[in-house]
Amino acid sequence: MSGVSARRRPLARGLLLSAQLLAAHRLRTVLSISGLLVGVAAVIVMVGIGRGAEQRLLDRLAAMGTDLLVVSAAPAPRVSGRPRQVPIHTALRAEDASAILAQSAFAIASAPAVNRSVVLRWEGLNRTTGLTGTTAEGLRLRNIRAGSGRLFDEDDDRERQRVAIIGPAVARSLFPGVDPVGREVRVGDLRFEVIGVARPRGIDPLGTDLDDFVTIPFGTGMRRLLNISYVHAIYVRAQSSAHLDGLERDIRDILHERHTPRTGIAEPFVIQNQASLLKAERAATAALNQLVPAVCGIALLLGGVGILTVMLMSVRERTREIGLRRALGASRKDIQTQFVLESAMLGGVGGAAGVIVGVAASGAFAMFGDWDLVISWQIALLGFACSMLLGLIIGVIPAARAARLEPMEALRAA
Repeated sequence: MSGVSARRRPLARGLLLSAQLLAAHRLRTVLSISGLLVGVAAVIVMVGIGRGAEQRLLDRLAAMGTDLLVVSAAPAPRVSGRPRQVPIHTALRAEDASAILAQSAFAIASAPAVNRSVVLRWEGLNRTTGLTGTTAEGLRLRNIRAGSGRLFDEDDDRERQRVAIIGPAVARSLFPGVDPVGREVRVGDLRFEVIGVARPRGIDPLGTDLDDFVTIPFGTGMRRLLNISYVHAIYVRAQSSAHLDGLERDIRDILHERHTPRTGIAEPFVIQNQASLLKAERAATAALNQLVPAVCGIALLLGGVGILTVMLMSVRERTREIGLRRALGASRKDIQTQFVLESAMLGGVGGAAGVIVGVAASGAFAMFGDWDLVISWQIALLGFACSMLLGLIIGVIPAARAARLEPMEALRAA
């Protein structure tokens, strides 16, 4: 035990002396660690931004349903000379939703929907929003749940009741300080009773506010409000997100069979696949993450050059100190250990400061940039470890130069 303690005492004295020397030259210390600080902080921020964006996408997809496909009517081409034209194809029918559910082995639920932009009115207040008419199953597929009141059911749909569910954004705008449940809103000449306010869902990957809507029963919207025979969209849920591609192929085949496309005419529908959105977003995130090793490498290179420059200057400035310590009995190994410890401390301080600045910057970006704060502590720990390891490696060069100085020559040179 005495031998171990004896070995520890010089190391402890070396660490204390290194800390005192670095504290005595604050400006030089700050300049030497600045490269590592900026590099480690930049890596933490970049990884945090990438993972935060991916987490936000996953949350938004979860709000929409990660196993959901949306079949929408495609925009219709304009025909010159025709006075009245609809902006979309009118091929989709409510029966197509039932056919998809019956014929595709990958589908477990489906629901038709009609959409329209409307102006809601209540006691002198107006709100323009998107109206959707869908079934009770459509509410479940779109992950619409009641925050207050209730949702409409199959009976309301079958009886074409004039009831409505509004989103939180509509409730705040149209009913400030008032409970909307039980009150009536006007859509054109029709009155609808608000029977529920939906729970908040945020914003989808395309930037649409999922809380700004009004939903009514499908039969009411199709017959009593819009009076149309076609539907604007069909929601289809797959068995799992892994079956989305297979379900998309089935839907295409089923709709082509039910609505034979004419030669040279584009498909009258568009299929929105959540897996495609996720894949595209993850590809963008992966591209961002590929920059991380490059940034990390450049930062370590600059940081290493800074530490090496400062340590070589330190050796030159402290020639007399080195000669005096050698004359008083310090060995070459003691001198080497001293300078390696100083270099390692510079690397460790730079890495630790980079972690602190990176975490703080990530929090600030998340707060003001309105994205999720995701801190990768593995990356932070790796950055700190690499910084300290770099300090150890870089310290070997000035340490070897200091150890080669002979006591008498060092004292004369000083």
